[in-house]
Amino acid sequence: MKQRQTWSSRLTYILTVAGATIGFGATWRFPYMVGEHGGGAYVLVFILAMILVGIPLILVENVIGRRAHCNSIDAFGGMANGKKISSIWKIIGYMGLIGAFGILAYYMVLGGWVISYVANLILGFFHLSDLNLSQPVDKALTLHFFQTHIENSPFEIGIFTFIFVVINWVILKKGIIEGIERSVKYLMPLLFLCLIAVVLRNLFLEGSADGIKFYLMPDFSAITPELFLYVLGQVFFALSIGFGVMITLSSHLSKDENLIKTASITSVINTIIAVLCGFMIFPALFSASLAPDSGPSLVFQTLPIAFSRMHFGTIFAIVFFLLLIIAALTTSITIYQVLISVLQEKFRFSKNAAINSVLGFTFILGNLPCILTYGPWSEVRFFGRNIFDSFDFISGNIFFIITAFLSCIFVGWVLKEEALIEFDRGFSKKPSVLSKIWLFYIRYVIVLIIAIIFLSGFFLHI
Repeated sequence: MKQRQTWSSRLTYILTVAGATIGFGATWRFPYMVGEHGGGAYVLVFILAMILVGIPLILVENVIGRRAHCNSIDAFGGMANGKKISSIWKIIGYMGLIGAFGILAYYMVLGGWVISYVANLILGFFHLSDLNLSQPVDKALTLHFFQTHIENSPFEIGIFTFIFVVINWVILKKGIIEGIERSVKYLMPLLFLCLIAVVLRNLFLEGSADGIKFYLMPDFSAITPELFLYVLGQVFFALSIGFGVMITLSSHLSKDENLIKTASITSVINTIIAVLCGFMIFPALFSASLAPDSGPSLVFQTLPIAFSRMHFGTIFAIVFFLLLIIAALTTSITIYQVLISVLQEKFRFSKNAAINSVLGFTFILGNLPCILTYGPWSEVRFFGRNIFDSFDFISGNIFFIITAFLSCIFVGWVLKEEALIEFDRGFSKKPSVLSKIWLFYIRYVIVLIIAIIFLSGFFLHI
């Protein structure tokens, strides 16, 4: 049997995991969710959820992945405590694959949107400087650009989405270590530098203090069961929990690695980046007297207005959208790898066949319907949402949460002592008090938190 590749170092693994978790979840989804759901109240609940739910759940998926050293379906099989694990548990892995497909379906199209913005900004078809316009940049102008180049241009977005898919294909062809690890080693520092540059620029804008106040001062009346559901979905989205990414990446982790350190560092980095993204966006919005609650269009229709009122606004806008592309790329390659690993290891596809099948299948059955959402298929609805939004809601607020819930049951009640052993590897040579507390917390507390928040918030929302 071919020996499974492992990460070259803890740093490269952490950078890869950070790349997997810092995508549109932090740079696009988190800011608009904050804007729509109470500003500082959302941020407060998000940070608490990261600590109380995020870190323990990362450890759940790390234990599952490293224990099995295989794909995200077979990771739920094998033996545990001297007994064969029922194959019924593998349904968790299949649910994770559905969630991964659902994310990629619209995620790659968002990448196409961003590439469209970068291309039009560089080529001068989208001006953000008043010096180049006969009228100031306002919501009407950014809406017109969005409608012209995004909503009513399925062919244009199809081309840009295809370009983004091809970039992923090139990296994935090199493999989990040669392609993903080496790419992320360069992309993550570049992403961080771009982020810091835009944050520093926006913090010193006139009127930015109001944006910071909105972002950091919680309105406790905004904390509702529905808010908890959205926050929980965002934590899973932000940490790539519930769709096999953490299981797949940790399956390449050395048995000597300290899971507690890697999980804690991953969660901290993700939280810092997400919070920094808020500092990048809300000061700019309030400086330009713009409403923060414009939903998914926040980054694409509202933020360009703020950039237009800065010195060198077009340059900062290009840097910002390049940041989004880098963040999206570091995430998409790892989500693709979840599906590719299953085809290679479980169904014996060659690497090339697995890559081509996954990217081709996702493009035809996922990306194209999402591209056509803002055009010929705009009237198609599921749960009252268009195709694009349905993929986001069903994956992020249903599949991820159910998959994470079942993973906790699997670790707490099926693996049991084996989970403790895996938890303690690289940390303690004998069963530790910390691992026992963690297992108890997973068994009784986390499952209860997820169940209560999911049921109350879901039924209120539906």
